[in-house]
Amino acid sequence: MTIRELPYTAPADLADAVRSEGYALLRPLDVARLAGCTLIELQALVPSWDRLELDNYLKDGGRYRRRRHSCFIDNGETLAQTPHRAHWQPVEYNALHGGMHRLFEPIEPGTVALPSWERLLHALGEVCSNVAGRHTWHVEAHQFRIDTADGIGRPTPEGAHRDGVDFVAVILIGRTGIKGGETRVFEAEGSMGKRFTMEEPWTLLLLDDAAVIHESTPIQPLGEHGHRDTLVLTWRAGSFQGEGA
Repeated sequence: MTIRELPYTAPADLADAVRSEGYALLRPLDVARLAGCTLIELQALVPSWDRLELDNYLKDGGRYRRRRHSCFIDNGETLAQTPHRAHWQPVEYNALHGGMHRLFEPIEPGTVALPSWERLLHALGEVCSNVAGRHTWHVEAHQFRIDTADGIGRPTPEGAHRDGVDFVAVILIGRTGIKGGETRVFEAEGSMGKRFTMEEPWTLLLLDDAAVIHESTPIQPLGEHGHRDTLVLTWRAGSFQGEGA
């Protein structure tokens, strides 16, 4: 698909689309409007992707993924960062890396302090509440850079998966010198699916994690090397995964 053919959702239909279809895809300008800021203000977050740390937990031995991770609690009024904690998923949701307490470097304080960060996360939390009812949301934020230094990079080495949360947002931050990275969304209990490639920075995919499974295909360099940057956000009511595990 070309950019014009992507299955975009009208902003007014966002909650209904997630509720009925299991996913919604927003144009960059609509993401900025939802967050109550400009694309320029969102772009102020981008330089921090050049300072991500190597992911040393990849079981395939790869060195193609850099990331940072931090956690927040959104009670509908305020977004509060928690003390730094490990990321954990059960093997039922991540057969490759599940069952491991993976402690990544936190997202830089200067990034979290930017007004556009809180506005974006809080606005998306409101959408989650519009879909599923008011909750105190336990939010995990993951900055990813997948590069092609070894010839190929795998955005989802675990394959098509669910995350074990209530909602997932995948936001494209940028693509540089690559091909591939197609997004695939399939019904968790059915055969219907969508395939498309997000190309414009700040395109956002919002998923009902119980309704769909998702993956992104590997990337390859167009020239000497390239990379794909994303921000992945998850919302879970009740607790973070792994609390008490």
